[in-house]
Amino acid sequence: MSKLGIFVNRQTMSSSSQLTALVKCRDVAESMGHTVEFIFPVDIKKIPRLDALFIRANTDPMNTTYVAAKMASMYGVPVIDDPMSIQICADKVNMYLHLMKKNISMPRTKFLSKNDVNETCIKGLFEELGTPLVLKEPSTSFSVRVEKASTVSEFIKVAKRFLKLTDWIVVQEYIESRFDWRIGVLNGELLYACRYIIPSETFKIQASVNGHIVYCDVESVPVDQIPPEVIDLGIEAGKAIGGGLYGVDIKESNGKLYVIEVNDNPSLEGGEDANYPDMFRRIVSYLMTGDTSDYADEIWPMAIGPYGFEGEYGLGADAAFAQGEATVENDVYSYKIDFSEK
Repeated sequence: MSKLGIFVNRQTMSSSSQLTALVKCRDVAESMGHTVEFIFPVDIKKIPRLDALFIRANTDPMNTTYVAAKMASMYGVPVIDDPMSIQICADKVNMYLHLMKKNISMPRTKFLSKNDVNETCIKGLFEELGTPLVLKEPSTSFSVRVEKASTVSEFIKVAKRFLKLTDWIVVQEYIESRFDWRIGVLNGELLYACRYIIPSETFKIQASVNGHIVYCDVESVPVDQIPPEVIDLGIEAGKAIGGGLYGVDIKESNGKLYVIEVNDNPSLEGGEDANYPDMFRRIVSYLMTGDTSDYADEIWPMAIGPYGFEGEYGLGADAAFAQGEATVENDVYSYKIDFSEK
């Protein structure tokens, strides 16, 4: 009998939706013949005695989730998320460079240091990338420290605030859409798909509006209603990061697809599994055996369905990918990253 550890913290357990998802995952694992133990940060010493570890707390190289992932990796315990995925996804500069290296379709993107935040440079960015521009602080998550700027003065104000926290900021062209696709990818295969419906009050999936937090609506989407191009792009973006579990956010605009970002430790508690009842079984199976089953082979033909190419959310015959820019030296400045195979 194998033992699965689910790494959690106080914040995870205080959310009713996350707690419900954790119980569902535990029940699925136990129905498969495994024992399950919730591992809190104080229990980290138990990790070497586990057969697998599933991290369900916010991941960051600066907190205990990364320590847990690193410890599991050192002791040969299969883990989601793995340390390398956490490192890459926790730093948006790092993440976008990985996507660029694999020519993944994404918004036109620049990386700026404090020396680049001047009127001449910013005017050039507006001329090249359009108005408004989206600024991101690289360590952000849940849409925090992601803002739009429509003028040079707005840009400078936001950039200076972000540069108090980091040496680099990400600047991207603005892609307008009423929803984001979220493609769940596990070991290079489709795990689930949903739409995140952007609140009308903002351009982000989560934002503070007049002192109140507004959240996106989540709509689980059957595989036969997902354009195959969206699935392909999500899988390729996940593979550009690694072989673990990822949530890939994709926007569709004017017949083109853009990867907005790749998230490690993606949300699994918002109803993403409504049309994918095997979601937790596949995660547990992958952790315990490295096998994601032939489920992807079973559902892939369904993507070529009545909604696959021409439906309400389809792309049509003229669909195309927007090409990410090459990582030439002048664009990425002196940012160093190790792309060698691990």
